[in-house]
Amino acid sequence: MSRLRGPRTPPAPTLAFVESPVQLLNVLEWAHHAARRPDGPAEEPRPLCDGVPRQPGARDITPLAGDLLVVVLAPHDPMTRGQLRRMAALARDQGHRVRWEEARGGPTAPFATVGALAGPLRAARRVVIGDPFSRYVQLLLTLARARELVVVDDGTATMEFVSQLARGERLVRWHRSGTRGARDIVFAPVSASTRRKLTPNARRTVEVFTAMPVEPPPGVTVTANDFAWTRATYGPPGLTRGTDLVGTSLVETGVVDPERYLDAVAALARAHGATRYFAHRRESADKLRRIAALLDVEIVRPELPLELVARRGPIGRTVLSFPSTVVHTLPLALAGTGVTVAVCDIDPTWLTDHASPRAEGFLSGVTDTAREVRRLPYAPVPRARVAEGTP
Repeated sequence: MSRLRGPRTPPAPTLAFVESPVQLLNVLEWAHHAARRPDGPAEEPRPLCDGVPRQPGARDITPLAGDLLVVVLAPHDPMTRGQLRRMAALARDQGHRVRWEEARGGPTAPFATVGALAGPLRAARRVVIGDPFSRYVQLLLTLARARELVVVDDGTATMEFVSQLARGERLVRWHRSGTRGARDIVFAPVSASTRRKLTPNARRTVEVFTAMPVEPPPGVTVTANDFAWTRATYGPPGLTRGTDLVGTSLVETGVVDPERYLDAVAALARAHGATRYFAHRRESADKLRRIAALLDVEIVRPELPLELVARRGPIGRTVLSFPSTVVHTLPLALAGTGVTVAVCDIDPTWLTDHASPRAEGFLSGVTDTAREVRRLPYAPVPRARVAEGTP
């Protein structure tokens, strides 16, 4: 992928910062929605990327063409980087500029990145961010003078962000413990500045563009993300006869015990006849190998966010998931296709001793607020674990 980096990139009225493929997808959804507003810019047709045919009767939209600069703050994780590169290609094909920053490429990389972006940040009229909890994004926001701030979904974390903003609390990810480390204390003034900037006032508006059910604080505008760009661009998908199971990174984040998770996956797959396991981009290779050895399922490593993969198809007539972002987004992306999305709750006994005290309530809330999904009981986990590889 060609790399646009450095101070020569001309400034844009709208500057977006993303660190994950889902964030970039939701920036494209927001831009598509913005073009359809009465005061939005004119629409221009653009060809689809990678030869994927459009849905009959659909047309491509390039909202904010030339006005939106997407800055990718590249992470280390290879799977995330790969998906981000593909999403960046989609953004370019929609007429947007993309600037790839190796923001974590060494001890001096953060200084170089912040220095290079200072000018575009000060010139931007609107700033779009995908992760208000990111320390990198929080640091960049201290330089912003934008009159409009937009937060697009970074999955279910958006629910916690809006709740914390409404309560005036410090911004902390839901799965982190309440203990404040030395870095948290040092970074506290920056975090507090971010919270103030994301509070609307007479000089600045704040919008949250989300598919999640949220109750915004006074003055914050919430715009519904219904995945209109995804649905207009891809599909409808072909449906398989099997059931697909969506993986989660709750083990990798230390929330769920790995052995309990493997047992739950096995129980769900066998009870519902799952034939494919769509891995989360953060799931470890070792865990996926154990799942493949335990069950006769195909392990799929998606090259794009699952909403796009499912819409392009083929996808199972039933998609099973634990509490996660997809129980909110897949019903929207797959509306009218006949696919059933089912969610299995997390049994509190599966949580690790290190899980945040908020984990149980947060995960329950993710399931309780999901719309257009089928609720499943806890997966029956045997007391004595099935020997690895035993059918």
